[in-house]
Amino acid sequence: MIAAARESEGGNLEFRRARIEEMDFSREFDVVFSNAALHWVKDHRRLLRACAEALTPGGRLRFNFAGDGNCAAFNAAIRRLTAGSRFAALFTGFEWPWYMPGVEEYRSLIKACGGFADIRVEGETADRFMTEDELVRWLDQPSLVPFLERLPAEDKRAFRDAAVEAMLAATRRGEDRYFEAFRRIAVSAVKK
Repeated sequence: MIAAARESEGGNLEFRRARIEEMDFSREFDVVFSNAALHWVKDHRRLLRACAEALTPGGRLRFNFAGDGNCAAFNAAIRRLTAGSRFAALFTGFEWPWYMPGVEEYRSLIKACGGFADIRVEGETADRFMTEDELVRWLDQPSLVPFLERLPAEDKRAFRDAAVEAMLAATRRGEDRYFEAFRRIAVSAVKK
């Protein structure tokens, strides 16, 4: 994606891939925006401080990412599967790959980080029905990826198939209709 995006570079437009821990901009941007990605970042205190530093005074922060209650059926199914006798030993010490806070938790976090005014943190519901094919494709990419990476090659297929079976059973809402809850956190703030 970065390679494709770089074809559009020029002027003040540049694309780079880096870890959030390496973000070291100082008053360079009018807007910091992220959609559907920041639940993969565990340290939002550090993220928010880095964003505050990167923004010019009056600059805007706008995030939308997974929040508390997101993918409830998936999370329950995967927690049961990783704790089950067949896979439990393979997930000893496994760290859950996402940070999905509640609205009040995130509101408190951004206020505690300082540097922002006009803070709005709201919950959004983006629940959806999927066909079996859509559900399985969503599971295969990206939902199961962090779990499959943990497994030896000989266990990947069995885990994936067990997860698909559990999700089809847990989310079925009629013939070829499957429901999953999608909860989002929408964040808007202005750099002081």
